[in-house]
Amino acid sequence: MKQKARIKVRFNLGKGVNYLKWKITYPTGEVAYYNPTDVQLVMDNCELRNSKKTATKIFNGGEKVVCAWILCEKITIITENFTQYDTICTHMVSYNPRVTPNWVCEGINVDGMSMQRLGTVDRQIWLVH
Repeated sequence: MKQKARIKVRFNLGKGVNYLKWKITYPTGEVAYYNPTDVQLVMDNCELRNSKKTATKIFNGGEKVVCAWILCEKITIITENFTQYDTICTHMVSYNPRVTPNWVCEGINVDGMSMQRLGTVDRQIWLVH
């Protein structure tokens, strides 16, 4: 059975006009960038992915390059009336290969895990119940 095409979301750390913005790549190849203070992303049926080999190199002092992303089936981009997930949710999901070479939620490695819904607050990602 062919896997359904998914939306790819990651935080853009490449220098330039889209530095520190959310990068969304749609299955059609269309790419959009959003300033995290101007929008809130709500992602449904998500999977946390990364390149473990690249992440380990970064963790060991190598150059920081793209190595983590979220795959989701649906994304909603909200431009007003944001939900403050950071005040109502207790589980932040994070990724920083300089600290640990995997996705983390409450100190637990969650690489490859599926999550029903994730929401952003600025540059943070929260598990939404």
